[in-house]
Amino acid sequence: MRTRKYGGKSIITASMSDGGLGWSIDTASTAHVVRPSGRVDESTATEFGDRLLEEIGVAKTGGKSLLALDLSQVAYMSSRGLRALTLAQRRGDEQGVKIALSEANDVMREILAISRYDMIFPVFEKTADAIAG
Repeated sequence: MRTRKYGGKSIITASMSDGGLGWSIDTASTAHVVRPSGRVDESTATEFGDRLLEEIGVAKTGGKSLLALDLSQVAYMSSRGLRALTLAQRRGDEQGVKIALSEANDVMREILAISRYDMIFPVFEKTADAIAG
C-alpha cells in the first residue's frame, strides 16, 4: 500500500491480489471515494467484498456518511461482485454510511441495469455529483 499527496489530497493505492483488483482511495474529499480497477469475478469477488466492508469502516471512523464507489475502471462484475455490493450496503446502513455508485462505464451500466442494481443504489454520471447528492 502506498500513500501519495496530490494537491493536498491523500491518495492511497494498493493491489488486492497478484493480478487482481487495484484500488485508489481518496480520503480528503467530503466523502470517502473508492476506485477499484479490474474485473470483479469469481477470483476477486471475496476480496472485493472484504475491502468494501473495510472501507465502510474507514469512512465511518473518518466521520464520513457517504462512500462513493467510482466504477470507471471496473471492466466486469459477476453476480458474486453484485452480492458483495448488497452486503456492503447492509453494513453501510448499519454504520450510517450510504453507498453511491458513480462513473459506471458502458459494461457496468449494462450490468447494473440488467441486475436492476441501478434501482437499489443511487447511480451518478460523475463522482462529484454523487458527493453533492
